[in-house]
Amino acid sequence: MSSRKKDERIFKFKRKNLDYIYSKYNKRALVNPDPLVFLYDYPDPREREIVGLIASSLAYGRVKQILKDVSFLLDTMKPSLMNFITRNKHDFFLKTFGPFKHRFTTGDDIAALLSGIKNVLEKYGSLENCFAAGYKNSGSNIIAGLEFFVTELSSCFENSRTYLLPAPSKGSACKRLNLYLRWMIRQDDVDPGGWTSVPASALFIPLDTHMYQICSAAGMTERKTADFKTVIEISENFRKINPEDPVKYDFALTRFGIREELDWSHLCEGLNESQNSSRLDAIRSIPPSRP
Repeated sequence: MSSRKKDERIFKFKRKNLDYIYSKYNKRALVNPDPLVFLYDYPDPREREIVGLIASSLAYGRVKQILKDVSFLLDTMKPSLMNFITRNKHDFFLKTFGPFKHRFTTGDDIAALLSGIKNVLEKYGSLENCFAAGYKNSGSNIIAGLEFFVTELSSCFENSRTYLLPAPSKGSACKRLNLYLRWMIRQDDVDPGGWTSVPASALFIPLDTHMYQICSAAGMTERKTADFKTVIEISENFRKINPEDPVKYDFALTRFGIREELDWSHLCEGLNESQNSSRLDAIRSIPPSRP
């Protein structure tokens, strides 16, 4: 459904067309400048899950700044990310990252995040085990799993709340957290995976303004705001198309508008849609994609 009448949709998603787009554009060569690139340097899933959480948490703002700031954090924690976190304390994190600034994320925020990660590792053994505890204890409810995960990781922040780790119960679309789950749970040429306790069929779409506009244009939602209720609606519509892997097409669809070499006409071509001027003008009005 959509706020547009069905015959006024800019385009329509069909599985065969989405599979074509996936086969053509879900390529590792198209990942850069997505912060997902950092995960490929960490073959150990226990380190990769930490890198993914840091990279996804800071995935807001200008792409160049995201890559610069995530690189700085990871380089500072070399040669062993795991040892850096598990063998040091909050005061050390504060001293090390005190001057750090990424938009409105400060060194204090990074210290609290790393301390939260350390606490979770000590309590559960891995970030995956922590998420899985909330997921399984709620009857395999991924929203409850996210809520539990955020609560456990946010223990060192003031009032146990932080923009870095938004909670679904507060209405946030949780784009960065759902992006993180996609990276860690799915496994293909783009998503490196590493988690095995949660199936890809349970995932929700990482929804930002760009993806919201695309899905609205395809008649996947009738809601006016990109909140978590909209995430659920769009994800359920993708689940009808591909029940086993509803976020399979997320990366490929978000390349349009971020990669200079991919014109919007390529999206129309992949969806087997008419490329008349009015249709293309409507698609070009969709804002640029996520980092």
